Amino acid sequence: MAIIKKFRSLKSEDNTGFSVNSNNSSGRFYKREGGANVTKKGVSLLHRYSWYHTLLGMKQGKFLLLLLLIYTLINVLFAGIYYLIGIEHLAGVKSGSPLKNFSEVFFFSAQTFTTVGYGRISPTGFLTSAVSTFEAFLGLLSFAIATGLFYGRFSRPQAFIKFSHNALIAPYKDGIALMFRMSPYKNNKLSEAEVKLTMGMQVEENGKMTNKFYSLDMEISTLNALVLSWTIVHPIIEKSPLYGFSAEDIKNTRIEVFAFAKAFDEVFANMVVARTSYVSEEIVWGAKFKLMFYPGNEKTILNLDMLNDFERVEIPHPAQVI
Repeated sequence: MAIIKKFRSLKSEDNTGFSVNSNNSSGRFYKREGGANVTKKGVSLLHRYSWYHTLLGMKQGKFLLLLLLIYTLINVLFAGIYYLIGIEHLAGVKSGSPLKNFSEVFFFSAQTFTTVGYGRISPTGFLTSAVSTFEAFLGLLSFAIATGLFYGRFSRPQAFIKFSHNALIAPYKDGIALMFRMSPYKNNKLSEAEVKLTMGMQVEENGKMTNKFYSLDMEISTLNALVLSWTIVHPIIEKSPLYGFSAEDIKNTRIEVFAFAKAFDEVFANMVVARTSYVSEEIVWGAKFKLMFYPGNEKTILNLDMLNDFERVEIPHPAQVI
């Protein structure tokens, strides 16, 4: 009860983009990879998504698989059209089994779509020539779009920052602190790095559960350069929204900590952004991170495999009861 009274006295934030008037939300507010956990309805599928943004943001494996699938389906479609028109209208095709005939027109379609045109098979008659002409035109457009998407994905500035899987409640000075860490994992040069932390929580207010959001102060919120790992530390002192919480309180309360990071990419001369969140189940009580960098042969070694490594420790002083 004392904790609930404390939250009523703390000033909450209203600029998070999520509703603060009710508990009309389901699951976490943000996904681990940083996207908002929101599905939009009331508009058609074609208007609900920006296909350009979707294709640029898609994971590389899924993107390549999608291109291969579209390429295959288009050629299967046109092969079916040529097959229905009749293979006798394709000079160079020797009639055989239905499977052999279809494979012949499929590879002719692929050669037409890519404008390779080996010359062994050629269309005869107006209808077959018209279809092959349209397919060649469609192929040029398709490869132009695919090339643009490849360039857009290749040239798009990205933060290339990894966050630890867990946030920890760890010993800190004479008390405890909420900690998680982040690290760049590619050879991009990031400077003027900045992090903002916000905690979302459901508290009871006037007999109903309400979303409340609180800004979390950090020991250090900016770095001149993000080169090694950076452990973000929120000291759990008296003015912290987490002050007085025990391990059970965190486990039994719907808590989500949003982390928003931005930095200046010196190569792209542009700001890049990364975000993640940690829910109650991902906050580990009584642990500290293991050091993930160490001196090497005239270089500092940053071991990214250790980003999530922590060890259990005793909290030196139990959380105070308000």
